Amino acid sequence: MQRRHFNLMALASAAGGLSALPAWAQAWPARAIRLIIPSTPGGGTDFTGRLLSTKLSEMNGWSVVPDNRPGAGTALGLAEAARAKPDGYELVVAQSDNVSLIPLLMKTAYDPIKDLTPIALAAVTPLVILVHENSPFKTLADLIKAAKADPDKLTYGTSGTGGGVHIAMELLQITAGCKMQHVPYKGSSPALADLMGGHLSFAGSSISSAATLIHAGKVRALAVTSAKRNASLPEVPTVAEFGYKDFNAISFYGVMGPAGIPAPLVARLNADINKILVRPDVKTAFQAQGFDAAPSSPEEFAALIRADIQKSREIIAAARIKIE
Repeated sequence: MQRRHFNLMALASAAGGLSALPAWAQAWPARAIRLIIPSTPGGGTDFTGRLLSTKLSEMNGWSVVPDNRPGAGTALGLAEAARAKPDGYELVVAQSDNVSLIPLLMKTAYDPIKDLTPIALAAVTPLVILVHENSPFKTLADLIKAAKADPDKLTYGTSGTGGGVHIAMELLQITAGCKMQHVPYKGSSPALADLMGGHLSFAGSSISSAATLIHAGKVRALAVTSAKRNASLPEVPTVAEFGYKDFNAISFYGVMGPAGIPAPLVARLNADINKILVRPDVKTAFQAQGFDAAPSSPEEFAALIRADIQKSREIIAAARIKIE
């Protein structure tokens, strides 16, 4: 019976929008909405989930409850969302790693295309390429020149094999035509600690993980990996500015739900999240993390996911990345 109601909702929306829906649908949500955060507290995924939960609750008077469900490299929370009923009460904060990378590198209990519904993109953020404060490399051009002169001599640290930072650094090597040695760590903090200790030539990191060190002058940012400069680091050039046209490697955060959520509920959630994302206080909060708020349609979010999966698949194949 529930599936019949969902079909009626889609027809009613097509005919006249939310106002034409049955009364029970117009009254949604009638209970708390759980927003699964597939990570431990702290970090970009947790920040995004808690900010959206708070602002949705404030704006609409809803009860949106953030629920941290870490595990399996953030895949556990996505799998839980994929198994949920498609009634709009179980949502998840998706991030590019658990949508575009993890399913390509290991077996997961969900297919990001078939088992999940894109609802709203929330934010995008570049990665940043860092060196020690006393590094001889003053620009990205210096770094790449040295890498070309002596392949595999330079070492770079990341938060782990197969993560977004690793993929971006492999793309840099493919684009620039050089080869450097990857040193994976269990998280950004130990990689940055070794960079400051002089044990690495450079490191890739999220801006949020490295911002305090950058502003304290303990590490120097050579470039960001987005197509345009990041508002939180306006003085740092992009990789593209060094002659690598169209280079663009970003991480994204958004809200997804299980497959089969009725289109009217997707549209409602998308519209409300987009209203939040254009608020000055929310844009400022994201910017403090190195994020850019990114309102978009569900279709645009779905297109971003598909394009990112394809790009990641090509980089993984070219670099022969495997998780042991």
